Amino acid sequence: MTKVITYGTYDLFHQGHYNLLKNAKALGDYLIVGVTTEHFDEARGKVNVIDDVLTRIENVRSTGFADKIIVEDHDGQKIEDIQRYGVDIFTVGSDWVGTFDYLNQFCKVVYLPRTPDISSTSLRENKFKIMKTGIVGTGRIAERFLAESKYVSGIETVAAYNPVKESLIPFSEKWTLQAESEDYDKFLQDIGAVYIASTNETHYEYAKKALLAGKHVMSEKPLTFTKAEAEELYGLAKEKKLVLLEAVKAAYSPGFQRLISIVQSGKLGEIRDVEANFTRLAKDGSRERTDAKYGGGFLEYGSNVLLPIIKILGKDFKDVNFHILWDENGVDIYNKIDIEYENSMATAKTGVGVKTEGQLVVSGTKGYLIAPSPWWITKHFEVRYEDEDYSTGNKIEVYEPSFQGDGLRYEISEFIMKINGYARNSYKLTAEESIAMAEITERYMKFRTGCVPKS
Repeated sequence: MTKVITYGTYDLFHQGHYNLLKNAKALGDYLIVGVTTEHFDEARGKVNVIDDVLTRIENVRSTGFADKIIVEDHDGQKIEDIQRYGVDIFTVGSDWVGTFDYLNQFCKVVYLPRTPDISSTSLRENKFKIMKTGIVGTGRIAERFLAESKYVSGIETVAAYNPVKESLIPFSEKWTLQAESEDYDKFLQDIGAVYIASTNETHYEYAKKALLAGKHVMSEKPLTFTKAEAEELYGLAKEKKLVLLEAVKAAYSPGFQRLISIVQSGKLGEIRDVEANFTRLAKDGSRERTDAKYGGGFLEYGSNVLLPIIKILGKDFKDVNFHILWDENGVDIYNKIDIEYENSMATAKTGVGVKTEGQLVVSGTKGYLIAPSPWWITKHFEVRYEDEDYSTGNKIEVYEPSFQGDGLRYEISEFIMKINGYARNSYKLTAEESIAMAEITERYMKFRTGCVPKS
């Protein structure tokens, strides 16, 4: 008897799950299926499991393929189960190729091909839709989006669009996606949502066309270069009852949300200053270092540093001033942005050719909060303040919230949950906050031509 074992979450059970179990069963005579618990799913980075474990077990059982169903609840269990049950073949879907090669020393490892276009063939009624999604752009961030989306229930990426075929074809073949390079409207036809990961100057047009076509939109930052364009897009999304989400990664991570909650709790007193820095040394020849019009430090990382400032001090700033260092190609390699409020101030630094400490500091009348680099993934921050009588000096509270993967899964999860009506309160990044960030971006763009408007 050949024994086969496979594992999965099997959330929102669909045709792809059914086919995977069917093909796993065909590999041998006896199939063992491990269904993960909610706790283990969370620990391994699955951020939005919808169905409870009993429902997921029953859905697996109802296929008739599983000879034995077990529960997976801890790291290392796969090796334990392989040895315990005398397993001959371990199998999972091809989107995990290479991940479980270490099991080859215990049994044969087989990666089964994924089933394309699963969302139109869901096996059961469920109010939570599986959203067929297309990607605009096929660069580095698009690769990360696909890798991270494996950890989010309710999304299936089926297509990619890029006018540059040399980039599109190998990308779509690698990820088994429909490829479109000439007709954006055609690309939009068979999907319900788009993720825009193209170059900065294209975000607005791609987003507008998608919204007009009735598609939900998640766009990389900056969403637009002007306040009016941002207002237009959010107004269009509201009118058509669609989700528009600007993908500023930190906004959706649990650690940053906890940080904001601490600040808003009053623990630091009245907030008087926020300092946020985000710099990297981009490679010579990269788009960030060669595109003087749409690359550079501010357009690459400005949204990141504006996020905590707008979240904490609000959108009603009085004035904004820019201090910029340029390279010989006219690229802004380093920026310092000063933002003035009625009773507070903020400073932000971005760069692609100058490196500085990438920290976030929030200063209040009772103490301060510091999140070290890289604060935008918010794995660690400290609250430091003094006793009222100053007798014991500084007190330090340390926070180490969980953070999974590279963070994209949190924004993808928020996007899908909002589409399905499970995240009606858009407090993580509101339309008004996104519009305020677009207004500062517009001031930056005008500053470059010497005509920044004054409040």
